[in-house]
Amino acid sequence: MRRQPKQKRSQKRVQHILNAAAEVFDQVGFEAATMQAIASGAQTAIGSLYQFFPDKLAIFHALELHHLERVGEAWAKLDSPTMTQLPFEEFIKTMMATYKQIFDEPTSRVIFIHYFTSSATFQSIDDSLTQQAIDFQAKLLQARNPSLNPQKCNLIAEVCVQAGNALILVALRSPESRRQAIFAQLEQLMIAYLRPHVGDEVREQKMHKKVMKVMKCPHCHSQRLSKNGHRHGKQCYLCKDCGKQFLETYSSKGYSNEIKQHCLNLHNNGVAFREIERQTGVSHNTVIHWVKDKGKQI
Repeated sequence: MRRQPKQKRSQKRVQHILNAAAEVFDQVGFEAATMQAIASGAQTAIGSLYQFFPDKLAIFHALELHHLERVGEAWAKLDSPTMTQLPFEEFIKTMMATYKQIFDEPTSRVIFIHYFTSSATFQSIDDSLTQQAIDFQAKLLQARNPSLNPQKCNLIAEVCVQAGNALILVALRSPESRRQAIFAQLEQLMIAYLRPHVGDEVREQKMHKKVMKVMKCPHCHSQRLSKNGHRHGKQCYLCKDCGKQFLETYSSKGYSNEIKQHCLNLHNNGVAFREIERQTGVSHNTVIHWVKDKGKQI
């Protein structure tokens, strides 16, 4: 730019110029665009254009920076623990919707298409942006499945980005209805391709295997276990050998001998287990267990 706008009115005028330039470039292409057409689109005098930009190439370079800002905002939105914890299909749809939103604006459509047809025009964007996209995609995939081999993860990310770029280019060159159809198919393609690597099933299997490797039945010490619902917010397991159920973790209350003896005395005096629980706060199941232990000792 010849000069940076300082007043709000000037900043607003420059934004109108950039928006109009993006529309003109989108409609007729960079080569056929003229400064006069951009001025007409911005509803401003041709002299106002030259106050800020010496030529249409300078305007194009300003649009490059605007596109980079939008890409950075999209990556910041996707780069969050909440994003990677979404259910698989919601994760893909959110990611694709975020990228698709970038190209709803003419600026990004122009920059994207022109880069693959005449990259020599560019000042701020080069192949390093594609590599940054691959690295960012690999980061998202690794966060969803930390056990992915880094080399494998980068390869998957590269396939996603390169295939995505090719199909997005076709979509942006197509009429609106076909563009939407291609984006929808690209979403389905990503779901099918990424499911074996970062799908919900893969994460659950890996978590299940991890738990099963370290967990044993507390009754018979068998490792042949299966999940069996939840209790008090904790995962229950069923032993396939002895058939007994147990919780993943137990919270030890560490009752004193005095409390234990008090509960046993109440039971001996004919107080019901549920009533003992109400009076002492000790679970009736715990009291039953104490009574059985006492019976065995006797």
